Amino acid sequence: MAKTTMLNALTSAIGPRERVVTVEEIFELDVPLRDVASLQCRQPNLEGQGEIPLRRLVKEALRMRPDRLIVGEVREAESLDMLIALNSGMPGMTSLHANSAQDALTKICTLPLLAGENITSHFILPTVAACLDLVIHCVRTPQGGRHVAEILGVGSRVESGNIETTTIFSHDDHALRRRQEAVFEHHKLNGIPA
Repeated sequence: MAKTTMLNALTSAIGPRERVVTVEEIFELDVPLRDVASLQCRQPNLEGQGEIPLRRLVKEALRMRPDRLIVGEVREAESLDMLIALNSGMPGMTSLHANSAQDALTKICTLPLLAGENITSHFILPTVAACLDLVIHCVRTPQGGRHVAEILGVGSRVESGNIETTTIFSHDDHALRRRQEAVFEHHKLNGIPA
Protein backbone atom coordinates (compact mmCIF):
# COMPACT_ATOMS: atom_id res chain seq x y z
CA MET A 1 0.00 0.00 0.00
CA ALA A 2 1.59 3.26 -1.08
CA LYS A 3 1.76 6.27 1.24
CA THR A 4 -0.66 8.26 -0.90
CA THR A 5 -3.09 5.34 -1.07
CA MET A 6 -3.00 5.10 2.73
CA LEU A 7 -3.66 8.84 3.12
CA ASN A 8 -6.55 8.60 0.64
CA ALA A 9 -8.02 5.66 2.57
CA LEU A 10 -7.75 7.51 5.88
CA THR A 11 -9.43 10.61 4.46
CA SER A 12 -12.55 8.55 3.73
CA ALA A 13 -13.18 8.53 7.50
CA ILE A 14 -13.29 12.34 7.71
CA GLY A 15 -16.73 13.80 8.40
CA PRO A 16 -18.57 15.15 5.34
CA ARG A 17 -18.96 18.65 6.83
CA GLU A 18 -15.27 19.16 7.61
CA ARG A 19 -13.15 21.59 5.62
CA VAL A 20 -9.91 19.94 4.49
CA VAL A 21 -6.86 21.69 3.08
CA THR A 22 -4.26 19.54 1.32
CA VAL A 23 -0.71 20.68 0.62
CA GLU A 24 1.42 18.76 -1.90
CA GLU A 25 4.41 19.13 -4.19
CA ILE A 26 2.35 17.58 -6.98
CA PHE A 27 -1.35 16.71 -6.81
CA GLU A 28 -1.75 13.05 -5.82
CA LEU A 29 -4.33 13.04 -3.04
CA ASP A 30 -7.97 12.39 -3.90
CA VAL A 31 -10.01 13.42 -0.85
CA PRO A 32 -13.64 12.27 -1.28
CA LEU A 33 -15.23 15.36 0.32
CA ARG A 34 -17.04 18.45 -0.95
CA ASP A 35 -15.12 21.12 0.96
CA VAL A 36 -11.48 20.50 -0.05
CA ALA A 37 -8.92 23.15 -0.93
CA SER A 38 -5.83 21.70 -2.61
CA LEU A 39 -2.57 23.67 -2.69
CA GLN A 40 0.40 22.72 -4.86
CA CYS A 41 4.01 23.91 -4.87
CA ARG A 42 5.36 25.86 -7.81
CA GLN A 43 8.87 25.65 -9.20
CA PRO A 44 10.76 28.85 -10.00
CA ASN A 45 10.60 30.16 -13.56
CA LEU A 46 13.65 30.48 -15.84
CA GLU A 47 14.66 33.71 -14.09
CA GLY A 48 14.52 31.97 -10.70
CA GLN A 49 11.37 33.84 -9.63
CA GLY A 50 7.91 32.78 -8.52
CA GLU A 51 8.77 29.68 -6.48
CA ILE A 52 6.19 28.63 -3.90
CA PRO A 53 7.78 26.06 -1.56
CA LEU A 54 5.92 23.54 0.57
CA ARG A 55 6.82 25.36 3.79
CA ARG A 56 5.07 28.53 2.62
CA LEU A 57 2.00 26.55 1.56
CA VAL A 58 1.70 24.92 4.99
CA LYS A 59 1.65 28.40 6.56
CA GLU A 60 -0.86 29.67 3.99
CA ALA A 61 -3.09 26.63 4.56
CA LEU A 62 -3.58 27.65 8.19
CA ARG A 63 -5.01 31.00 7.08
CA MET A 64 -7.73 29.11 5.21
CA ARG A 65 -9.21 27.89 8.51
CA PRO A 66 -9.28 24.17 7.78
CA ASP A 67 -10.81 21.59 10.09
CA ARG A 68 -8.02 19.24 8.98
CA LEU A 69 -4.64 19.73 7.33
CA ILE A 70 -3.11 17.05 5.12
CA VAL A 71 0.49 17.46 3.96
CA GLY A 72 1.27 15.04 1.12
CA GLU A 73 4.83 14.35 2.24
CA VAL A 74 7.29 16.11 4.51
CA ARG A 75 10.97 16.05 3.58
CA GLU A 76 12.48 19.18 5.09
CA ALA A 77 11.81 22.15 7.37
CA GLU A 78 8.10 22.26 6.46
CA SER A 79 7.71 19.52 9.08
CA LEU A 80 8.22 22.21 11.75
CA ASP A 81 5.30 24.29 10.45
CA MET A 82 3.15 21.17 10.28
CA LEU A 83 3.99 20.25 13.88
CA ILE A 84 3.22 23.77 15.06
CA ALA A 85 -0.18 23.57 13.32
CA LEU A 86 -0.91 20.19 14.90
CA ASN A 87 0.24 21.47 18.29
CA SER A 88 -2.37 24.23 18.10
CA GLY A 89 -5.10 21.57 18.05
CA MET A 90 -5.56 21.17 14.31
CA PRO A 91 -6.06 17.51 13.31
CA GLY A 92 -3.90 16.42 10.41
CA MET A 93 -1.93 13.78 8.56
CA THR A 94 1.24 13.53 6.57
CA SER A 95 3.50 10.93 5.02
CA LEU A 96 7.27 10.47 4.88
CA HIS A 97 9.82 7.89 3.79
CA ALA A 98 11.23 5.62 6.52
CA ASN A 99 12.29 2.00 7.00
CA SER A 100 10.08 1.37 10.05
CA ALA A 101 7.55 3.07 12.28
CA GLN A 102 10.30 3.84 14.81
CA ASP A 103 12.47 5.31 12.02
CA ALA A 104 9.53 7.46 10.91
CA LEU A 105 9.17 8.81 14.43
CA THR A 106 12.89 9.57 14.57
CA LYS A 107 12.70 11.30 11.20
CA ILE A 108 9.74 13.50 12.16
CA CYS A 109 11.77 14.51 15.23
CA THR A 110 14.88 15.39 13.19
CA LEU A 111 13.41 17.08 10.09
CA PRO A 112 12.24 20.19 12.02
CA LEU A 113 15.85 20.77 13.11
CA LEU A 114 16.52 21.81 9.48
CA ALA A 115 14.39 24.92 10.08
CA GLY A 116 17.19 26.74 11.88
CA GLU A 117 19.72 26.77 14.68
CA ASN A 118 17.21 28.07 17.21
CA ILE A 119 15.12 24.86 16.91
CA THR A 120 16.29 22.18 19.35
CA SER A 121 15.19 18.72 20.39
CA HIS A 122 14.05 20.20 23.74
CA PHE A 123 11.20 21.81 21.78
CA ILE A 124 10.69 19.15 19.10
CA LEU A 125 10.44 15.99 21.24
CA PRO A 126 7.57 17.15 23.50
CA THR A 127 5.84 18.74 20.50
CA VAL A 128 5.95 15.46 18.54
CA ALA A 129 4.76 13.53 21.61
CA ALA A 130 1.84 15.95 22.06
CA CYS A 131 0.88 16.11 18.36
CA LEU A 132 1.17 12.57 17.04
CA ASP A 133 -1.15 9.73 17.98
CA LEU A 134 -0.26 7.03 15.45
CA VAL A 135 2.49 6.10 13.03
CA ILE A 136 1.41 3.67 10.29
CA HIS A 137 4.26 1.93 8.47
CA CYS A 138 3.55 0.52 5.01
CA VAL A 139 5.99 -1.75 3.18
CA ARG A 140 6.43 -3.16 -0.30
CA THR A 141 7.31 -6.85 -0.52
CA PRO A 142 9.94 -8.22 -2.93
CA GLN A 143 7.04 -9.60 -4.99
CA GLY A 144 5.62 -6.08 -5.41
CA GLY A 145 2.73 -6.39 -2.97
CA ARG A 146 2.09 -3.72 -0.34
CA HIS A 147 0.70 -3.96 3.18
CA VAL A 148 0.64 -2.28 6.57
CA ALA A 149 3.60 -3.65 8.53
CA GLU A 150 3.03 -1.90 11.84
CA ILE A 151 0.88 0.62 13.67
CA LEU A 152 2.71 2.41 16.45
CA GLY A 153 0.92 4.37 19.18
CA VAL A 154 2.77 7.50 20.28
CA GLY A 155 2.48 8.41 23.95
CA SER A 156 2.57 11.91 25.35
CA ARG A 157 5.44 11.31 27.79
CA VAL A 158 9.05 12.24 27.09
CA GLU A 159 11.74 11.21 29.55
CA SER A 160 15.48 11.63 29.05
CA GLY A 161 15.15 12.05 25.29
CA ASN A 162 12.70 9.14 24.99
CA ILE A 163 9.19 9.30 23.55
CA GLU A 164 6.95 6.56 24.92
CA THR A 165 5.57 4.34 22.16
CA THR A 166 3.44 1.21 21.95
CA THR A 167 3.23 -1.26 19.07
CA ILE A 168 -0.52 -1.65 18.62
CA PHE A 169 -0.53 -3.82 15.47
CA SER A 170 2.27 -5.70 13.73
CA HIS A 171 2.44 -7.90 10.63
CA ASP A 172 3.50 -11.52 11.19
CA ASP A 173 4.15 -12.53 7.54
CA HIS A 174 0.49 -13.52 7.12
CA ALA A 175 -1.70 -10.74 8.51
CA LEU A 176 -1.74 -7.60 10.59
CA ARG A 177 -2.38 -8.66 14.18
CA ARG A 178 -3.17 -6.72 17.32
CA ARG A 179 -0.54 -6.98 20.03
CA GLN A 180 -2.19 -8.74 22.96
CA GLU A 181 -0.03 -7.31 25.69
CA ALA A 182 0.30 -3.60 26.38
CA VAL A 183 4.01 -3.31 25.85
CA PHE A 184 5.46 0.17 26.21
CA GLU A 185 8.71 0.66 24.37
CA HIS A 186 10.85 3.67 24.98
CA HIS A 187 11.94 5.25 21.75
CA LYS A 188 15.46 6.64 22.05
CA LEU A 189 16.30 9.37 19.60
CA ASN A 190 20.03 8.95 19.27
CA GLY A 191 22.13 11.62 17.63
CA ILE A 192 19.68 14.49 18.07
CA PRO A 193 21.45 17.55 19.46
CA ALA A 194 19.95 18.95 22.65
